[in-house]
Amino acid sequence: MEKLVEIGILFDFYGKLLSERQYLAIELYYLHDLSLGEIGEELNISRQGVYDTLKRAENRLYEYEDTLGLVKKFTFNKEKIKTILKYSHEIESVAKSINSEKCENNAKCIQMIALEILENDQEGM
Repeated sequence: MEKLVEIGILFDFYGKLLSERQYLAIELYYLHDLSLGEIGEELNISRQGVYDTLKRAENRLYEYEDTLGLVKKFTFNKEKIKTILKYSHEIESVAKSINSEKCENNAKCIQMIALEILENDQEGM
C-alpha cells in the first residue's frame, strides 16, 4: 500500500515527464488497477514488456524526485503552513481573551490565507 501511495504522489508531480507508454502503464496499473496482462493487451506489448516499462517508469519518477525534490518541498511547505495555522489559532484565542478585535481579525485573515494555500496546493497536484 505504501508504494502505491508513493508512486501515486510521484506520478501526480512528474507523470507528464514520462514517455507516453510509461505514463499509460503507470496510470493503468496504479490508478485503474489493471493486471500486467490487461495492460499488455491495451498497449499491445507482452506482460514482460509491461513489467519492464513499469519498472523503468517507477525508476524515472524516483530519479525526478531525487533531482528536483518537488514532493519533498511540497510536504515541507505543507507542514509549515499547518504550523502557521496552529499559531494563528493560538493568537486568535489570546486576542479574544484580551478583547483585541483587530488582532483576532488579523489571525482569522492569516488562517484564511493559509487554508487557501493548502487548498490550491491540493488542486495543483
